[in-house]
Amino acid sequence: MAAKEKPDLQKKVHEVPHKPGVYLMRDRFNRVIYVGKARDLRKRVSSYFLPSKLAQADLKTRAMLEATWDFETHVVRSEAESVLLEGKLIKEYRPRYNISFRDDKRFLLVKIDMSEEWPRFRLTRFKKNDTARYFGPYADAGALRQTLNLMRKKFGVLTFGRGAPTERELKSSTYQVPVRLSEITAEQYRERAAHACEFLEGGSREMINALDEQMRKAADKMEFEKAAELRNMIDDVRQTTRRARRFTRGMLPSAIDPLADVQALSDALQLPRLPRVMECFDISNISTTHVVASMVCFRDGVPDKDCYRRYRVRTVEGQDDFASMAEVVRRRYSRVLLEARKKNPEVAEFSQENPVDALQHAADNDATEKNNRASSVTVRLPDLIIVDGGKGQLSSACRELQRLGLHDLPIIGLAKEHEEIYGPGRAMPLQLPEDSGALHLLQRIRDEAHRFANAYHQLLLKKRIDESILDDCPGVSQNRKNLLLRKFGSVNRLRKASVDQIAATEGIGPKLAEEVHRFLQSH
Repeated sequence: MAAKEKPDLQKKVHEVPHKPGVYLMRDRFNRVIYVGKARDLRKRVSSYFLPSKLAQADLKTRAMLEATWDFETHVVRSEAESVLLEGKLIKEYRPRYNISFRDDKRFLLVKIDMSEEWPRFRLTRFKKNDTARYFGPYADAGALRQTLNLMRKKFGVLTFGRGAPTERELKSSTYQVPVRLSEITAEQYRERAAHACEFLEGGSREMINALDEQMRKAADKMEFEKAAELRNMIDDVRQTTRRARRFTRGMLPSAIDPLADVQALSDALQLPRLPRVMECFDISNISTTHVVASMVCFRDGVPDKDCYRRYRVRTVEGQDDFASMAEVVRRRYSRVLLEARKKNPEVAEFSQENPVDALQHAADNDATEKNNRASSVTVRLPDLIIVDGGKGQLSSACRELQRLGLHDLPIIGLAKEHEEIYGPGRAMPLQLPEDSGALHLLQRIRDEAHRFANAYHQLLLKKRIDESILDDCPGVSQNRKNLLLRKFGSVNRLRKASVDQIAATEGIGPKLAEEVHRFLQSH
């Protein structure tokens, strides 16, 4: 019987995403022999299968690679999550080539026993079967300790130590802020502890907003050290109070099933039809110089990049996400309706219908006739619109849809901090389970819209920086700068042009052309 041939894993590497996560190496008997974490899974996993890697590897790594017949990857939301998941998997599988985590080292937990008269928030690595409450685990110990210090000052609670308050803790107003513990009762203190517990459970939005306001004021006053300190404090609070997923064996490894996620989303939102086409909007206003937006389209749960659109916000001054979202939604769907009337004259025949039904009817006709004629791409409305943001962004988008007669078009808002889903007419947001395929689909389309908007913003910013170089070139006025950019398209193309080509531009003589050429070669 012929020996089983070792598979070529280099082809499989190309399917691995550029996202944080963990990877599992398996041997020919499908046993897990190594577990690792990575900030970028594609880069880390691909590095193992480079010919130079095997040649330069130490004995242990070489033996592990020679024994590897397959691998799996599991994407997580952050690098901190990858650390937690790596530790859990190493403890579960006990891979022969892993050294760290084999000593049962555990991540920090926060423990508080509310049955005590003066309950304290303490750190521990073990969760016991007792009456105490536990929060965590936390991958970033430094961020956790800084957050506990902030809790002590904000809520006036005891951290670390044991038992009833010491004489110093009772009398010192600088140690216990905002008041001395000697001035309140044990019952009042327990109310403070309860508020601090809510904070650790994720109720940190109010504090983060207050810290963010302080940071902005410090920056306006040019107190940059204080602003940086507050920024770090905000990062620590977000890191600590972010809801960590509880990884279970059933979650690993998970392969994405786009159509199953689409069906799950349809069920969760109780949509009238399967959201096979979804469009998501995101605003990028990193600076007021260029406020831009993106619209990405997912078809059957996967990106349809041919339908992506990007926008420069024209009518809004300053940073106003609500007004920017309204402008972009208005431009997108007024254009869709206009194109639909041009491409589908039959839409006009259904004037008694609302535009959503009319376009759907035309799309159905187009699908029916597709086999009989060379049909152009159907102009259609999405089955679901997603806006990146909460109630404000959603309300702005809804108003524009109503003005266009698209009030029946399903739309939701997805707020980042707690992944809350807002819908028109819903008093309370919907929160899907963190292991829900429907939620993962929404996160994928939201993250893609965010990436696409930021990429456009960076492109415009780079273009503006390039163009501003000409502002420092002697003899080049604003009018001449516009003439040069209009002819060559960009500073990069102008830099590659010869002196004669530059001189051929209207308003640019041979002498100035030489000056521009010399300037760009030296800058």
